[in-house]
Amino acid sequence: MPVATPTTSALLLDMDGTLVNSDAVVERCWRRWGARHGLDGDAVMSVVHGRQGHLTMALLLPDRPMEINLAENRRILAEETADTYGVVPVPGAAEFLAALSGRPHALVTSADEALARARMGTAGLPLPETLITAGSVGASKPDPEGFLKGAAALGYAPEDCIAFEDSEAGITAALAAGMRVVGIGERATAHPATWHVASLEQVTVTPRPDGSLQLTLTHA
Repeated sequence: MPVATPTTSALLLDMDGTLVNSDAVVERCWRRWGARHGLDGDAVMSVVHGRQGHLTMALLLPDRPMEINLAENRRILAEETADTYGVVPVPGAAEFLAALSGRPHALVTSADEALARARMGTAGLPLPETLITAGSVGASKPDPEGFLKGAAALGYAPEDCIAFEDSEAGITAALAAGMRVVGIGERATAHPATWHVASLEQVTVTPRPDGSLQLTLTHA
């Protein structure tokens, strides 16, 4: 039985954990970074998902100047972009994106464009035409700026969009933008998305005659 059958004008999609499973790379890079700074790896991983790297650093090393965080984040981004081992699509992602071909949707990610292209390409997924990346915004998730810019780029009001997210930072950002949110996967279940599904295999997209999209969200 469906969990819900909402309709929407456009979809705004996070990348890591939502379309692409990049957890193996994130674990390698960020646990290595934490070890260099004498930080507990689990503490690092508890805040890293969904945020731009310099904000993660600011949370974990609050007394360090931001310019150091920004410089070190550039190095981390280069490491993550070069390391694609274990990057795979989230179950159902290819079919989900195929159903959105020619329909209003955008990628809203805390990755920069090079990393987004590397991970989507490695996962064999088509990159949406509309991209909102780290370079597009002045504030990282959980700030809503990225989602607001994504909606504006597609030409829709935030309340007419549905976001797909997996992390606390991302879900918080989308809700703050005034959007309904589908939480994807186990990580999302701890956070107050509008709906939760186990994977994109539980999402069906049906175009409607008026140009809107109907989603069917089901239990695993």
